[in-house]
Amino acid sequence: MAKQTVIGLFDDHASAERVVNDLAARGFDRSDISLVANDVSGKYKKYKGTDTASEVGGGAAKGAAAGAGVGALLGLGWLLIPGVGPVLTAGHFAAALGIGAAAGAATGGIIGALTEMGVPDEEAQYYAEGIRRGGTLVSVTADERRSDEVVAIMRSHGSVNVPERGAQWRQSGWTGFDESAEPMTDREIEAERSRYSAGIASGPAAGTAQSGQEAIPVVEEQLEVGKRAVEQGGVRVYSRVTEHPVQESVNLREEHVEVERRPVNRPVTSTDQAAFQERTIEATETVEKPVISKTARVTEEVVVGKDVRQRTENVTDTVRKTDVQVERLSPGQTGASGAGAGDGFAVDTFARELAADERYRGRSWDMMESDARQSFERRYPGNKWDQFKDAVRRGYDKVREKV
Repeated sequence: MAKQTVIGLFDDHASAERVVNDLAARGFDRSDISLVANDVSGKYKKYKGTDTASEVGGGAAKGAAAGAGVGALLGLGWLLIPGVGPVLTAGHFAAALGIGAAAGAATGGIIGALTEMGVPDEEAQYYAEGIRRGGTLVSVTADERRSDEVVAIMRSHGSVNVPERGAQWRQSGWTGFDESAEPMTDREIEAERSRYSAGIASGPAAGTAQSGQEAIPVVEEQLEVGKRAVEQGGVRVYSRVTEHPVQESVNLREEHVEVERRPVNRPVTSTDQAAFQERTIEATETVEKPVISKTARVTEEVVVGKDVRQRTENVTDTVRKTDVQVERLSPGQTGASGAGAGDGFAVDTFARELAADERYRGRSWDMMESDARQSFERRYPGNKWDQFKDAVRRGYDKVREKV
C-alpha cells in the first residue's frame, strides 16, 4: 500500500507531544513519526542522556530512548540548524538534517529536508520559519488509508493553518526563510507567540453637546444575523513513490549441440562415397533468457473533495432601547427630585398615564395598585407611595370615569 506523509506545525511543544502520544496510542509506529522543535531556551534537556551543553554544539546527541511521548521516538538528537539555532530532532528528520553535519551544523538545511519529502518550496519556507519562531513540526508517514486519521489528530491539538500564518508574516514584511538570519531569542519567541493570542481592544464611543443644550440620544439596538466562513483547518496530502522487490517464476528453454563419435565397421555404400568430399555442417545452440517489462496500472485513487451541507440555526439574543419619558413640571417643581412640592401636578400626570396604559385596561385599582406602586417608586425615588397613593387613585378613577 502506498505511503503518504502528513505534516503539522504547532505553536507550543506540549501540543506536539500530545499528538505523538495519541498517534502511538492508535497504533502508529514510532519509527514513522518525526519531529523538529526549536530549543533556543534549552528547555528540552529532560530528553537528554546527559546534561552537558557541549552536545548541542558538537552534533547530534543521542537522547534517552525510554519513556513515553517525544522521549521514546527513534533517533532523538540535537542539531544547530542554519537560521533557526539549536533544535530537538527525532525520526527521519534527525537523519535527514544530520547528513554531512560538521561541528553540529546541519549542512542540508531544513528546506532541503522538507522538499525531499515532497513539500512544495513555498510551504517548506513557511514550516521552516514556523520552527524558527518557536514552533514544533511533527510529520507522520502512514498508509494512505489512515492519512485522514492523522490529519484529524493533529487538528484536534491545534495545528497551525500554515498558509494563513505565512500570509500574516508577509503582511509584516517577511519575504522568506533566511538561513543566514540570526536565530530568535527566547524573549523574541515569547513575544511572537503572544501576537496570536492577544485580543483586539476597542475604545469608548464619543458623545456630542451643543452650548445651552443637552441631548439625550435615543438608542435602539437591532438584531442583525449574518454569517461568515470560518476556516477550521484542512487536509494536506503528500504522495511519495516507494519501491519494493517483487519475484516471478518463468520457464526458460535451452538448446545444446551434442557431438558423438561412435565406432562403425560395415562396407561402404554409394551413399558413403560422398564422404570423400569436403563438407561443413553447422548446428546452432539457442538459449531463452527472461525479458522484463513493466506496465503501470492505476489500482486506486485518493479523491479529496468537500461535503457541503446546509443547516438552519436559530439565534437568540437581546436588544436594548433607550426609553425617554417627558414630564411637564409646574413652576414650583423645577429642580425637585420627588413627585411634586404640594400642587400635585406631577401626580395627576402619573395618574393619567396609568389610566391610559393598556396593561391595566379592565383592571380595578386593587388589582393594579402593586404595579402602580412599583412604577411610582422607580420614577420618583425618595418619595413615599403612601403619601401620594390616594391622589393617584383619585386621578386614575377620574380618568377612567371619563373613558
